[in-house]
Amino acid sequence: MNAYDALREGLVIPASPLALTSERRLDERRQRALWRYYAAAGAGGVAVGVHTTQFAIRDCGMYRPLLELAADEYARLDRERTTPLARIAGVCGLTDQALAEAERAHALGFHVGLLSLAAFEDTPFDAILDHCRRVSQVIPIMGFYLQTAVGGRALPYRFWRAFAEIENIVAIKVAPFNRYHTLDVVRAVADAGREDIALYTGNDDAIVADLTTPFVCQTPKGAVTRYFVGGLLGHWAVWTQSAVALHRQCRKAAQTGSIPEALLARGVETTDCNAAFFDAANGFKGCIAGLHQVLQRQGLLEGAWLLDPDETLGAGQAEEIERVCRAYPHLNDDDFVARHLDAWMKP
Repeated sequence: MNAYDALREGLVIPASPLALTSERRLDERRQRALWRYYAAAGAGGVAVGVHTTQFAIRDCGMYRPLLELAADEYARLDRERTTPLARIAGVCGLTDQALAEAERAHALGFHVGLLSLAAFEDTPFDAILDHCRRVSQVIPIMGFYLQTAVGGRALPYRFWRAFAEIENIVAIKVAPFNRYHTLDVVRAVADAGREDIALYTGNDDAIVADLTTPFVCQTPKGAVTRYFVGGLLGHWAVWTQSAVALHRQCRKAAQTGSIPEALLARGVETTDCNAAFFDAANGFKGCIAGLHQVLQRQGLLEGAWLLDPDETLGAGQAEEIERVCRAYPHLNDDDFVARHLDAWMKP
């Protein structure tokens, strides 16, 4: 199976954090170890250069070397796989920047560009759609509905309905953290008749709900049922082996039409963990720092350093992370990481 078929089938795709040294330079050894962890845990792809990786990598000249490192490591990992890792590269900025990033990602063998539209704060929708079309001519696109709390823009049904007409769209990451906005995207794709566009949840607060819900849309051609087939999630950058098991359970439940109560309860537990990891109590101030904290606890990262020294855990977030770690020991994969960490850290 090729990466695009696997993407349509449904994958666990962690949004990769950035491994840094105490001097805030790229820690190549631990960055490779992190990607090896994701592959060993059963993830079907890895996204780099995205929000969880920190958009600031572009300001310090780290975008290109990070993608080059990823391309090299993914090629190594693919030697042991029957299906290649889906290689997702974040593509950001206004059109000139986005085209340059898309060209770089395509040249390095990335399969898909996750297209952020955060730079278009007040731009008319027609101009944004033209931007999307131009980037899609360079690399297949995964659309990205980013929540407004971390810099996204509200994008209505009519935008997504037009977006779904763009030929080289292969997936959409739906992450507005809003059920109304999520339904706008699903309905737009259904109305467009685009069965080839895979729906991926980025709603870290509603992972199980998204993956198990049949979205029945009344279209001009009759009722159409669409499902989220996978997730591209910052939340899945930690405790990834457990996330793979959860994804498998959700897909089975969706396919059989039987949602066990225990799975619904697991959804609540997952959301509680996400509130701690993403610092929901402080408006997501520590949403990246929280993930680094968890990975540091497991030994995958040396420290929880971010590119911006002022970007740290939110007030009370460390205590909340400690609470959920104690409350849900069955959700972590600490033992798995401990068994394999030395091997992942080797050159």
